[in-house]
Amino acid sequence: MTDLIPLVEENLRSTAWFRPEAALTVGALVLFVLDITWKKSATRVAWLSAASLVVFAAAAALLAQQPADAQTLFNGMLANDAFAIFFKWLFLGAGALTVLITAQGKDFDASRVGQFYGLLTAVVLGLFMMASATDLLMMYMSIELVSIVSYVLAGFRRADRKAAEGSLKYVIYGGVASGVMLFGMSYLYGLTGTTSLLELGPRIQAIQASGLPLAATRIALVVGAVFVAAGLGYKIAAVPFHMWCPDVYEGAPTPFTAFLSVGPKAAGFALALRFFLSAFAGPASPTTGLAEALGGIPWPAVIGVVSAVTMTLGNLSALAQTNLKRLLAYSSIAHAGYMLMGLATVSAMGVQSVMIYMLVYLVMNLGAFLVVIWVAESTGSESILDYRGLSKRAPVAAVAFAIFLFSLTGIPPFAGFAGKWYLFYAVFERIPGPGGNWYALLAVIAALNTAVALFYYVRIVRAMFIDVPYAEPKPMPAKPGYQLMLGAFSVLILIFGVWWAPMIEWTRASLPLFRG
Repeated sequence: MTDLIPLVEENLRSTAWFRPEAALTVGALVLFVLDITWKKSATRVAWLSAASLVVFAAAAALLAQQPADAQTLFNGMLANDAFAIFFKWLFLGAGALTVLITAQGKDFDASRVGQFYGLLTAVVLGLFMMASATDLLMMYMSIELVSIVSYVLAGFRRADRKAAEGSLKYVIYGGVASGVMLFGMSYLYGLTGTTSLLELGPRIQAIQASGLPLAATRIALVVGAVFVAAGLGYKIAAVPFHMWCPDVYEGAPTPFTAFLSVGPKAAGFALALRFFLSAFAGPASPTTGLAEALGGIPWPAVIGVVSAVTMTLGNLSALAQTNLKRLLAYSSIAHAGYMLMGLATVSAMGVQSVMIYMLVYLVMNLGAFLVVIWVAESTGSESILDYRGLSKRAPVAAVAFAIFLFSLTGIPPFAGFAGKWYLFYAVFERIPGPGGNWYALLAVIAALNTAVALFYYVRIVRAMFIDVPYAEPKPMPAKPGYQLMLGAFSVLILIFGVWWAPMIEWTRASLPLFRG
């Protein structure tokens, strides 16, 4: 009995720093209750939207009180550090912006919007857990929380065949990825005797020094690492785990598609960075900022290959798309490939570059999907052909969309250039050292892919500003809320395209990972 006392004391201490997650848990339940009890009225959507924003505001207020000191919670299951807090702010921002977009749109019936907000809050809770997970079992549970709720939201429009098809594919691929990931975790546990990410690295080093048959051990480690990486690759839609992405993006309600393209992707990268840098990489050198892979596993090279293939397939597939949601889906796959470059460098600059890119990607991708929502509500279409002459019908939407597309390409003076610059810089750091030729090749492939991306992004810009519509276009009704959000997003993209300092300082301060 006395052995349980320290455990209880640790859990009680942890609850004091688990308050943002507790607020989201209670908030999700409250939103479900409100959805059931709130009578139908003209203001139902507005009040439920306000209630959802209050939940996110409460979580944000509690998150702002988190200490800067890195510490573990619940006996090492979670970490409360600056790295996790950075991503939690991203998740809250993505969730709140999705609510604002949904409140003004027509994607959800008023009778079901409360259910959507409750499920969205549950997804954000799962994203919080993913960013903080420092145990293999917590990794799995947090990913499943996000995945299972996402399956429901992807097929939220029950009468839509595309939504049903996308949701079914999402479930099938997600189930396979989860099973493969669990199998890989069982290998890691069998080899090391622990599920803690903080203990995996030292135990892998101990196995290397023990004199055990290294060939068999290395194979088992490779299998475990690759299988766990498969589960993480599914969350970020990296090749070859990307096949669910276009159909889910096209069939899901567009506000949730916008959230899906940034929230779970950011959480997947946060978890991948924590997993590989905690368990399979030594501490970074204080002079160079570079770290070495453990266990004799060349996982940085493997991730570099996946990065190159992912960005290439995503961009080449996007060339043939005429549906904007599918085009942005393949674009999202390509951007996952760009961000994998930062992980492949195994360096502090690589981690920081991913964080900067994810921060910028949140704004420009949500903005792009907001334009798609506005045009779809006005024309009933998501085809590029219906964007012909958009600059005359809705100049704010056309100019903002052009800004987001050029930023997604990564050309100056837009914020996307800052993100890509740091990704390339992290790769260039690696070129003088071992394996430098491979990193140089990766940089060349990324540069060529940027040129390919510019081609299909400019095709949309040409349709909006140059091409003449085939028929008399439908009028675009004024949407003050949409215009305000697009204006704010555009200003942020332009400001942070020339003034990088706030992003650099915030991400640098958020680099420390809890290592025990």
